Amino acid sequence: MEINIQLKSLADKINQLKNKIDTEESTKHAFVLPFIHVLGYDAFNPLEVVPEFTADLGLKKGEKVDYAIFQNGEPIIIVECKSWKEKLTIHNSQLFRYFHVTKTRFALLTNGINYQFFTDLDAPNKMDEKPFLEFDITSLKENTINEITKFHKSNFNVDNIVSNASSLKYIKEIKKQINAELENPSNDFTKLFANKVYTGRLTEKVVDEFKDLVQKSLSQYINDRINDRLNAALTKETIKQQDEEIVIPEEEGKIVTTEEELEAYRIVVAILRRKNSN
Repeated sequence: MEINIQLKSLADKINQLKNKIDTEESTKHAFVLPFIHVLGYDAFNPLEVVPEFTADLGLKKGEKVDYAIFQNGEPIIIVECKSWKEKLTIHNSQLFRYFHVTKTRFALLTNGINYQFFTDLDAPNKMDEKPFLEFDITSLKENTINEITKFHKSNFNVDNIVSNASSLKYIKEIKKQINAELENPSNDFTKLFANKVYTGRLTEKVVDEFKDLVQKSLSQYINDRINDRLNAALTKETIKQQDEEIVIPEEEGKIVTTEEELEAYRIVVAILRRKNSN
């Protein structure tokens, strides 16, 4: 079964069961272990998934991380779990302490619904404070599924994931900045566009006026792009339905319509539809 189908099935299960799950332990068994299984690891094989994993922390004994996923005898991902009702916070996490004493390059903090993957991009062998990959399993997008697939047992490659982690980290931060500018354009962002269309002096008053214009322009541009893509998708779907409705008799002595003629017919129908909609 493809990983996207498995993730969708797990998401459906979570939505159905979460209100009946009350503890951290039940969250682990109902949500987290199935996710580890989706990644191709056998949760019942102690050579692959070690529960209550303990590493040597010097003088501090007895601390454990919930799971460690192993490959070739070495831990590759350490996992800390919370109840699905808890918000994730990395502060005081045991993942920080375990990260530098194991050979793993990846740490996962999860409540079974929200997942945060960490590595050591900022300083070698020291877990970053911010995750490079973060998602809600009940509302996954295709690009996120592609990133999750890289952690599958059959695909796992430390160098490839770490190399890509840097891009993911900066893309996530840039998207946050874009969202902030869309909601409330800064002076610098406003001037970037105003300088290209306004010939006068950019006084403080002019910049304030352009903030509203920039915000409206961006909103309209995004809406136009969305509508264009929706219209394109609708046009394709309509043409597909019309193709299915076309029945060509192939009786002897009758005219047989060629594929080229059918293609011309589809193009004409699409053009006429666009003109009528205008």
